[in-house]
Amino acid sequence: MASAPSPSPHNRSRNEDEDDPVDGMISRTGCAELHFALQDCMAEHQDWRKCQTEVQKFKECMTTYQNTRKEQLLKQRTSATQSA
Repeated sequence: MASAPSPSPHNRSRNEDEDDPVDGMISRTGCAELHFALQDCMAEHQDWRKCQTEVQKFKECMTTYQNTRKEQLLKQRTSATQSA
């Protein structure tokens, strides 16, 4: 009697109702609307070169978020070091 094949470790499909972890991460940055606009542009044009305005806006938003986050982490680390 043959056993059922084991599920592939590379099968990463999710149910429709499961949250996409990437969407969750982007939502926390405050750049989700720009990300969705970029996705819409890419879906419409099928060419990232035609979506440079959207790419640049999303990039600027993410850069701002990353710089702000870096400053927050440095402040936390500094205050933790000083109180230790």
